[in-house]
Amino acid sequence: MRRQVMAAVAAAFSAVMVAGCGTPAGTDGDLSDDWRPMARAQQFVPKAGECHTTADPTAYLTSYAPVDCAATHLVETFHLGTFTGALAARTVPPVVESAPMRPIFADCDERAKQFVGGEWRNARLSVRVTPASLAGWSGGARWYRCDIVELDEVNGPNGESDAAIQRVGSLRGALATRSPLMLGCMNEDKWGMLRAVACTSGHQFEYAGIWTAPDRSWKDATSDEGAIHTACRTVIARFAKVPVDAKLPYRTGTAYRFPTRLLWERGDRGVRCYYWSSGTTVKRSIAGGGTAALPLR
Repeated sequence: MRRQVMAAVAAAFSAVMVAGCGTPAGTDGDLSDDWRPMARAQQFVPKAGECHTTADPTAYLTSYAPVDCAATHLVETFHLGTFTGALAARTVPPVVESAPMRPIFADCDERAKQFVGGEWRNARLSVRVTPASLAGWSGGARWYRCDIVELDEVNGPNGESDAAIQRVGSLRGALATRSPLMLGCMNEDKWGMLRAVACTSGHQFEYAGIWTAPDRSWKDATSDEGAIHTACRTVIARFAKVPVDAKLPYRTGTAYRFPTRLLWERGDRGVRCYYWSSGTTVKRSIAGGGTAALPLR
């Protein structure tokens, strides 16, 4: 009797198991075609028009925290470009301060002029290229950011630094009209730095414009001081509207600020040229002043 009872129980259990293995309603019994496809991996890509509170030379996702440009920030991204050709085929991103990056810097340079509404070197501004990080590059990212920053009045374009300072507001169109960022009349302090003063107050220096230096090594370019002064005299002559002739050296002294080695390696060839009064105190701008502003001395 016990054996028969167990057999009956076993038979009932077996029937339940078979029923449990049946195909549920609304399915076809094939599990392989019922999974949703996985979403494609999305690369991190920044955006133009964003501002940032850090000035890292390479853009990492972990440090990506854009802020409204109306808020305090250090860096503004005004353009997003894409590496192509041989640069895009590299296994690692090119170093910012290297020859392969110079065409990219040139692109950002020209776009910066359009963005701010004038030659950015005429102001306390600096332009940078920020490529994707090594990890992003390995994952397929091929973008680069064109960034612009404001520089300190003393240690920026008139000194030896390219460090960004905090600012509020976008730089879009900042040089379309006369701006406090623009370089003008100055005096040299005891540390050899040029400090801005009103052109109607006593001064000895005035910013005249940019000379684009030839593309050669930084060492060779900076060692040829005579050529730099000659080139800057021509810039000053055009600024003051006086003839570029043999009398020009007797009308003006010259001073200049050469790009730092890092800026040079980045691709910046802009030399800032300054009128120098040779020690005489001047109380007017020489801009467009002609021979009256720059008489023979």
